[in-house]
Amino acid sequence: QLQLAESGGGLVQAGGSLRLSCAATGDIFRSYAMGWLRQGPGKEREFVAAVSWSGGSTLYADPVKGRFTVSRDNVNYTVYLEMNNLKPEDTAIYYCNAGELTFHSGTYAFQAGPHYWGQGTQVTVSS
Repeated sequence: QLQLAESGGGLVQAGGSLRLSCAATGDIFRSYAMGWLRQGPGKEREFVAAVSWSGGSTLYADPVKGRFTVSRDNVNYTVYLEMNNLKPEDTAIYYCNAGELTFHSGTYAFQAGPHYWGQGTQVTVSS
């Protein structure tokens, strides 16, 4: 069993920074790649970033490349999302998820797992 809890969201001005955390309970945390997904107002949930089980590989959606950094601490069972140069279009509820990184046709992708989601943390970026 794995439980996930996000924190660190808030209201920030455009150009500002936030650091999201996802605290996990359950030893199986280290077996999973961990991903961050978000759902903006009136939008579908979308992939943001992911990190492999070891932390050695990362993957980012194009809109956040160069601005966001994902990392994990397998000792303290926590995943982080460092967000810099935030834009109003980053406004969303951010969720962490335990899933897997897949490799197909020369491309990596994050496959969100169906079972382990956090409750989400709201990020609002004002212009």
